[in-house]
Amino acid sequence: MYAGGLNIEGQGVGANFFEQVDLVKRIESLDITINGRNPKKYDINHFHTVNPNFFFKFKKKKINVCYVHFIPEKNDGSLKMPGWMFAPYKWYVLKFYKKADEVIVVNPYFIKDLLNIGIPREKITYIPNYVSSEKFHPLESDKIIEIKKEFNIPQDKFVVLGVGQTQTRKGVIDFAEVAKKNPDIYFVWAGGFSFGKITSGYNEIKAIMDNPPSNLKFLGIIPRKRMNDIFNVADMLFLPSYQELFPMTLLECINVEKPFLVRDLDLYKDIFLSDYLVGTNNDEFSDLINKIKDDEIFRKKIINNSIEIKNFYSEEHVKKLWEEYYFKIYEKYPQKH
Repeated sequence: MYAGGLNIEGQGVGANFFEQVDLVKRIESLDITINGRNPKKYDINHFHTVNPNFFFKFKKKKINVCYVHFIPEKNDGSLKMPGWMFAPYKWYVLKFYKKADEVIVVNPYFIKDLLNIGIPREKITYIPNYVSSEKFHPLESDKIIEIKKEFNIPQDKFVVLGVGQTQTRKGVIDFAEVAKKNPDIYFVWAGGFSFGKITSGYNEIKAIMDNPPSNLKFLGIIPRKRMNDIFNVADMLFLPSYQELFPMTLLECINVEKPFLVRDLDLYKDIFLSDYLVGTNNDEFSDLINKIKDDEIFRKKIINNSIEIKNFYSEEHVKKLWEEYYFKIYEKYPQKH
């Protein structure tokens, strides 16, 4: 396994890396190491990130697998990048993907993009993300009371949680606008500027964070080991992102068996096999949040939807997909071992 940026808190690719590695380490027939300790011993190089130093670690006598977490788009809202830099950046990332023997997508939505750049369909495999139920699970009510005290979250308010880097594409500005519309509801955002001032929308979002509405609290970047606590103090998750990949946040939420509300994005249609709650603008988001708060029957229905999705993305199911995958590609390239 090769991955970079693992020391950057609050970003989903790192969370996915640790979850995936922890999961496949439970497959007894595999021997796994991270970032090149005695690399000659191993049959498969699995690249989780596209770091330039990894580009030269592709080996002709190894099976080289690349994880596709994103397709570079000029206006995805993640980073502020000068126009002249984007073309070589996109060229490099796509070159990295094409150099691999096999690619794995975390969302089938990206398959068509990979076909468009010339990667054959038979080299592309979809394996969903996964979140451990040992790390993310419901807590007892007395524990939730303690956590709310620790983070100064009101005990008697309906709590709406947002999670992610504070960047334009995550819909942080819309989250704040919806909070303004609902002064009787308490809104909490867990996440911060993982990439500092080069984050898209930094100045505008920083201004909101410095002077938020009285019912909106920015917690900053929360260590992953505390995120189960944060999900448990919320009554629901609200993720108004404009662009997503396969949000680990949503898998964490459904493991805690909370209702969630997202923007109506095409990519969700490929990963959620059950009904899920969507809105298209801030007025709709506000109405749906209030319906979850006030309508107990509706709230239970949305919670049940989360539990159905949780069952599909179970540990055993995803672990089996990975075991089958690694042995399938090992047999597919006999010339490499």
